[in-house]
Amino acid sequence: MKLTFLGATHEVTGSCFYLEACGKHILIDCGMEQGKDSFENQELPISAAEVDAVLLTHAHMDHAGKLPLLYKQGFRGKIYATYATSALCDLMLRDSAHIQVSEAEWRNRKGKRSGKKPFEPIYDMEDTLATIRRFESHDYEEKFKLYDGIEVRFIDVGHLLGSASIEVWVTEDGVCKKIVFSGDIGNKNQPLINDPKYIDEADYVVMESTYGNRNHGESPDYIGELSRIIQSTFDRGGNVVIPSFAVGRTQVLLYFIRKIKDKHLVKGHGNFKVYVDSPLAIESTQVFHENMVGYFDEEAMALVNRGINPISFPGLITTITSEESKAINFDDDPKIIISASGMCDAGRIRHHLKHNLWRKDSTILFVGHQSHGSLGRMLLDGKSEVKLFGEMIQVEANIERLAGVSGHADKNGLVQWLQSIKKKPDRVFVVHGDDIVCEEFTEYIRKQLGYNAVAPYSGTIYDLKNNKCLVEGERIPVKRRGDKQKVSSVFDRLVNAGKRLMSVIQRNKDGANKDLAKFADQINSLCDKWDK
Repeated sequence: MKLTFLGATHEVTGSCFYLEACGKHILIDCGMEQGKDSFENQELPISAAEVDAVLLTHAHMDHAGKLPLLYKQGFRGKIYATYATSALCDLMLRDSAHIQVSEAEWRNRKGKRSGKKPFEPIYDMEDTLATIRRFESHDYEEKFKLYDGIEVRFIDVGHLLGSASIEVWVTEDGVCKKIVFSGDIGNKNQPLINDPKYIDEADYVVMESTYGNRNHGESPDYIGELSRIIQSTFDRGGNVVIPSFAVGRTQVLLYFIRKIKDKHLVKGHGNFKVYVDSPLAIESTQVFHENMVGYFDEEAMALVNRGINPISFPGLITTITSEESKAINFDDDPKIIISASGMCDAGRIRHHLKHNLWRKDSTILFVGHQSHGSLGRMLLDGKSEVKLFGEMIQVEANIERLAGVSGHADKNGLVQWLQSIKKKPDRVFVVHGDDIVCEEFTEYIRKQLGYNAVAPYSGTIYDLKNNKCLVEGERIPVKRRGDKQKVSSVFDRLVNAGKRLMSVIQRNKDGANKDLAKFADQINSLCDKWDK
């Protein structure tokens, strides 16, 4: 009964934890590292082919983004998640594969001219579609048997549609321990989705700490502030351009705008148009439509029960094709344009910025976190001109930010979630936060609240049966900043196939002698062919 910490240790992204129990190898999340990382992550200590199952907290790429790579490397087990998480992963992983392949094609066109070796994407659409077929979905609160001695339950954690904390009960050698993986704990009173549900018992807790050293403050008047921005911009004759994350944030905006239209809070502009110009956002909104019951909060469900779609309204226009997207900027009426990406570093939003940044009558409204170095952060920091599609654009538009729109619990919310566990756990592992935040939150709950807490580094291994650290992970700074992605090769694929073969051999050790002899002959025949 061992737990190894691999990703999201003293960092916010790349969530991945490895549980060994009852002879099974289980991953909890398999996320991508995004943005700049501070510390090196340990590799999975077994081959991907030896992983029996993945338990997934939610669909964001820093928790699910490496699942197709795991498949590519030989994983053939099942991925367990809620129904809404499975549906969102179907969209988001395909979108990620498209990005991986497109980037590889661009790098290879560029590299070919300079004689560089071909670059292979970390995974492609074939890997992704095969990964999606491995999902098995479960309801919130449904306790199910994963393997002999291992039971699992997903609990609504209020961060994203379908997001969950995961309860895992392990019984091994007569000893039973309950491990809770918090996932990303949601902010209370978010539109559309439920508040986080609380868990009352656990022997071990692995919990996030994204906002572990600060509070959000009083909840802003989102409707009033958004109405003010729309009204003032439309009165000037301009457009409100909103760079928005396609999944979660876009749907919340539609919920707000429906309320504004319903209450006629914007005066003098009739049934103003709202464009959603992002294929992923449009598909994600459809997933929200299809997963209301059991996922939406009481207020949203009250609308549904009255026959009102909480995220749809007259004047909402969705654009799929590039031609439809381009046509938006030939519409002279004041309008709202919601487009991706949320940080303005790629996607259709850059075209809308090109057409609106120079206009004094338009507003660029940010509704999510903008990482250092992103175009969105540059605009918020007051950049006077930016380069888009090879052209320098003067920033004359009004730059606004809708403060406080966060899907994460703040420090008080994290503490409330933890203290809902009636008896203090044997140990709390603090993860998924910047280095200083992990340290400060761990120190706070240890010294001020009396928890046995630790913030492990990647590579740390704990014996959960005896509550004992077996291996202390090292604080290894990243040597190279920026893109850490390794160049994959066809030889890597061959090596992974070999690892998978060894895994298959081990799993057939109790097979019939006749079948094993046939298997051995097939392997030897293959080796004879290539051993020249």
